[in-house]
Amino acid sequence: MAVPSVTPDWAFEREHWRRGYFRVAGVDEAGRGAWAGPVTVAAVILPGTAQDLPFRDSKQLGAAQRERLAAEVRRVALSYAVEHAWPDEIEQLNILGATHAAALRALARLDPAPQALVTDYLKLRVNLPLSAPPRADALSYSVAAASLLAKTERDQLMEALDLQHPGYGFAGHKGYGAPAHRAALRDLGVSPVHRRSFAPIRALLTAQEPLLMQGADQQ
Repeated sequence: MAVPSVTPDWAFEREHWRRGYFRVAGVDEAGRGAWAGPVTVAAVILPGTAQDLPFRDSKQLGAAQRERLAAEVRRVALSYAVEHAWPDEIEQLNILGATHAAALRALARLDPAPQALVTDYLKLRVNLPLSAPPRADALSYSVAAASLLAKTERDQLMEALDLQHPGYGFAGHKGYGAPAHRAALRDLGVSPVHRRSFAPIRALLTAQEPLLMQGADQQ
């Protein structure tokens, strides 16, 4: 049975408004569980008008809807920024650390600066009032807006990576562990944009290592 969609509102933002923090940034990420490409984090400050907005969790929408609503986010936002953490940073910091680092970079670029944050369960270490409920991308307008920017910008990057690294199907599965991605990895091996610390990629590299050593011995 399909899970019913949830309509966001201003409940989390309103808690901050009541305390005098009117520039509330929503923060969300895309691509955290992918095997390849960056994790992308967006931060968005919307005008605190408490009016209904069309923004929804990007996972509830089709690609054309996401693109249309992302353009609307950019049009109405007081401030927004998108940052990426690429596989080398993910290897260095781990996926959670890299996500936090990208989020902090995005927040640092907001102008005007935020006075409080709502994130999708991302418990950032910041000197700001922070709400980090689960499923905030479905519950908060600000986080839904951030999810739209993060998802659409990352999808565009994965389409570009598909041209740079043909055969993996990045434009289709966006770097996640789809059957076609698994098959491409078996046929082509690991690309420079794969996350080598992730278990499926690490397992493939471990399996290939004896073959690589055998080839080196025969040269």
